[in-house]
Amino acid sequence: MEKPLALKMAPKTLKDVLGQKHLIGKDKILTNLVKNKKVFSMILYGKPGIGKTSIANAIINELDCKYRFLNATTNTKKDLDIVIEEAKMYDGLILVMDEIHRLNKDKQDVLLPQLESGLITLIGMTTSNPYHSINPAIRSRCQLFELKPLEEEDIIEGLKKAIKSPYLENIEIDNKSIKLIAKLSGNDLRYAYNLLEIAYYSTDNKKVNEDIIKKINSKPVFFSDKNGDGHYDVLSGLQKSIRGSDVDASLHYAARLVAEEDLDSLFRRLSVIAYEDIGLANPAIGPRLDAAINAAERVGLPEARIPIGTIVAEMALSPKSNTAHVAFDEALKDIEEGNVGSIPNHIKTDSPDYKYPHDFKGAYVIQQYLPDKLKNRKYYTPKDIGYEKQIKEVYERLEKIKRGIL
Repeated sequence: MEKPLALKMAPKTLKDVLGQKHLIGKDKILTNLVKNKKVFSMILYGKPGIGKTSIANAIINELDCKYRFLNATTNTKKDLDIVIEEAKMYDGLILVMDEIHRLNKDKQDVLLPQLESGLITLIGMTTSNPYHSINPAIRSRCQLFELKPLEEEDIIEGLKKAIKSPYLENIEIDNKSIKLIAKLSGNDLRYAYNLLEIAYYSTDNKKVNEDIIKKINSKPVFFSDKNGDGHYDVLSGLQKSIRGSDVDASLHYAARLVAEEDLDSLFRRLSVIAYEDIGLANPAIGPRLDAAINAAERVGLPEARIPIGTIVAEMALSPKSNTAHVAFDEALKDIEEGNVGSIPNHIKTDSPDYKYPHDFKGAYVIQQYLPDKLKNRKYYTPKDIGYEKQIKEVYERLEKIKRGIL
């Protein structure tokens, strides 16, 4: 069975690796390690298709050393035991392990002593953030290297190399089509190679143009990963953009989630934002968001984008206030720290001393509600913005009444 183009184009040396200029090149760390014929256990992490496996292969090729490939998910403890026995025979080897973040405890217990002794040098690879997802015992024995996303220029460079290679014989393709593939790839070189190869073999004359590419795929690929950091980065970008009142960025991140058809995550996060970041500055936003969500669910995609776009733009441009939930967090903190005290007798159930506010002018009467231990505690500090400006006026008037100023 013939290998896919992406494998055929895999770099043989670090010089062939695209991007990652912070790690590879003159006087860069990985280049110097290979130059000095010395490599240490490391974890390469970053998005799919940016060169983790390529770098591992290039290091192995240049060092010309004994190595084995394992996958932390699919390979068993027995497979790892075999690798360790081989390492003993060869007085050490490099173990390249994909999805290192999925290494279970049994395998970790077997691997750790070998890393400690230097019998095995590990090159781990993961799309997850190792600071969150990898066991600290493994992590402390490895150097962590983050791979940066490839730029469009890197993808174009890789595509041009493939076009000149013997693997796409007699291919005809113009620069516009190359740029379109790069754009559609979402900075994933593997995906770009796959798209180019499919386009090449889908013609009878080896002429690849924009129409052929669009028939194969017209939607750009982007990394979100619902179970990993990329997904939460998109949600974080959405919330911080709305909080920062950047309507264009807010629409961009919302559009990413819509393009992925992950409306559940989008609606949950927007619901949090409505109360965490907009709050009392525009309390109508909660019901308005609910109405937009109902409309989006009723009409479904693609029309759902219309109410979603409308409410996201409104939320981004709405006045912002976090005073209510910050005040509530302070109240919770008192509870968690045991600062509670007894409920005043006059507001306990059926107390004859309770003053019913509706019996007084303005439906207000001065009486103590907080426990004695907290009777002077202030949680809420209103902002002078949006609807909360009106709330602030009421709050300040009541405070003056309490102090006898009014």
